This record gives sequence, structure tokens and C-alpha cells, in this order.
Amino acid sequence: MATIVPISLSVGANRIIPTVSIPHPLGNPTLDPAAEKQLRRHLVEKALNALQTDVTEQTVFSGE
Repeated sequence: MATIVPISLSVGANRIIPTVSIPHPLGNPTLDPAAEKQLRRHLVEKALNALQTDVTEQTVFSGE
């Protein structure tokens, strides 16, 4: 999970999940609590899915 994808690419990370922002990588304090929980859950589920996906080269998991 990364806030700055180009850095992750430059260091050779094989699975990259873009996150929200540098000060709040896994959240958005402007959202109401229910919406923020949904956002966080979505990001964690995306990361778990990435870990289960076979990759042969650097892959950015950016889709919804």
C-alpha cells in the first residue's frame, strides 16, 4: 500500500496498492465515520486481493 506510487515502482515493489494521501494513507478525515470505515475496508480488501494474485512483474492494483 503506497501513497506515492512512483517511489514504490522505483524501488521495485511487486504489488502496489495506491492509497488516499500522504497524511492519511488509509483514511479520509473529511468523511463521516461510516463512509471512512467503508473506504478503509475497501483498501484493505484490495490489498488482500493483491496478495492472492499471481504477478510476474510490478503490478499497480488501481481499479475499483
